[in-house]
Amino acid sequence: MSYDLMVFDPAVAPRDAAAFLEWYDAQTEWNEKHEYDDPAVSVPALQAWFTAIIEHFPPMSGPLSDDEDDRPEVTDYSVGTHVIYASFEDDVAEEAHGLAQVLANAHQVGFFDASGDGAIVFPDGTVIIPE
Repeated sequence: MSYDLMVFDPAVAPRDAAAFLEWYDAQTEWNEKHEYDDPAVSVPALQAWFTAIIEHFPPMSGPLSDDEDDRPEVTDYSVGTHVIYASFEDDVAEEAHGLAQVLANAHQVGFFDASGDGAIVFPDGTVIIPE
């Protein structure tokens, strides 16, 4: 099992629950024309979030990974232009959830609690919980 979340560019994400979930599904098809392990492909705010989160939860793959690091904090990230999907070990889920939300707010990106209650949180404080 894992705890999964996604941070996103609020400028392009739909603000309707059904439309957001359709957009989420499209984003997680991973059909952009680049590798999904390099934060350089993301918009600047997502790059800043990524730089901050990996101080505590280093990447499993990509140019910033360390093959020798086998701690439970090592996290699988899929990095797109407008989203970063993160899959954390269950052992660190609570800490990851809290830090990811704090950093999302600090860097003005959206937060989608994919494994939790499904809350979609925008930086302006708008919270959408799909039915």
